[in-house]
Amino acid sequence: MKKIIIYGGKKLHGSISISGSKNSSLAILASSMLFEKKVVLKNIPIVEDIKTMIKLLIYLGKNIKVKKKTIEITNSKKFGKSFIAPYELVKTMRAGILVLGPLISKFKKAKVSLPGGCAIGARPIDLHLKFLKSIGVRNYIDKGYVISKLNNIKKKNIYRFKKISVGATINSILASCLIPNKIILNNIATEPEIIDLIKFLKKAGIKIKFLSNRKIEILGKKYLNQISYEIMPDRIEAGTYMIASAITNSKLTIKKLNINHVQNTINYLSKANIKVKKIDKNSVQILPGKIKSVSFKTSPYPGFASDMQAQFMSLMNFANGTSKIKEEIFENRFLHVSELNRMGADISIMKNVATIKGVEKLRAAEVMATDLRASVSLVLAGLATKGKTVINRIYHLERGYEDLVYKLKNCGAKIKKINV
Repeated sequence: MKKIIIYGGKKLHGSISISGSKNSSLAILASSMLFEKKVVLKNIPIVEDIKTMIKLLIYLGKNIKVKKKTIEITNSKKFGKSFIAPYELVKTMRAGILVLGPLISKFKKAKVSLPGGCAIGARPIDLHLKFLKSIGVRNYIDKGYVISKLNNIKKKNIYRFKKISVGATINSILASCLIPNKIILNNIATEPEIIDLIKFLKKAGIKIKFLSNRKIEILGKKYLNQISYEIMPDRIEAGTYMIASAITNSKLTIKKLNINHVQNTINYLSKANIKVKKIDKNSVQILPGKIKSVSFKTSPYPGFASDMQAQFMSLMNFANGTSKIKEEIFENRFLHVSELNRMGADISIMKNVATIKGVEKLRAAEVMATDLRASVSLVLAGLATKGKTVINRIYHLERGYEDLVYKLKNCGAKIKKINV
């Protein structure tokens, strides 16, 4: 089992470069199942979720070459002979469900294990299946697998999601790509990762246009173009390191980000008395100050990202005053609270609202990571706390953060990863 050990209470300095977006990479990698021709993807973060997705694509008949942060994808002789995404490859990664849409679009059938990943609530896939049903797919669940078959494609389809869902939006777009009929999706998620996927698909020859802010029209085609594409920067990683700067009262420069994608984080840091200075279109400098309490609720983009909630909660532990955080995207996403309280935080929970009373300091302790973002919130707390903090079960962290220990160590953090 791997652990991270932090000797905290030290200021950081220098700069951190942001990796490619994990979530955008996963969606675009899944979309490669639609292609007969070569796909080259650049700026891919080599994290555990990406490695798992690569294994899944190879299982489904793809040849994949990885060179540093570039992935080249072509078809092997096995492509088109397997339509099953097995439990062994999907159990640790929620994004495995994203091959369902491409398999339906390409081969008209699929058998995909129900997803695993973080322990942050049920996150059902009913919204995915309802769209598939609307275009003529028959779905049923048997022994932990979704089994789907496309029979008669409806000539015209207009579908409105009852609830905004990132995963359902991605799967629905991918399921529509090789269908020659016009499909209109309404009330879609518009996170930057989805916009990145749409840009990629348009470059590959799919006709997609926005009819309004959350409404798109898709006209698919049978064969997609050969393509080379660079993945967008990871906005959640960028926001995480901004908070690392603020929570340690340090001046850090964050490079290779998309400032537009992190504007919401910048706004809330500003409310917390943390200044973010724009250096150029891809770089910002964090100028720390005495942390003020800020309250917020999570909501779909462009609102406050649920994936930034745990990190901001760590920051609010050091704020002057009381903050309230309302989690409206996922259930059971306060698993980090008990671990932060072990370190001396004063956080209480009532249903989906956490109340954080700022404290003067935390105490170093041994804690347990429960999900991807919770684990990095504990890293942030450890960086800001004098003494030795030990974080157990860090495989969650390795699913989504590329070279985190290396990047922080380069900025002066006393941090190491050990195998026990």
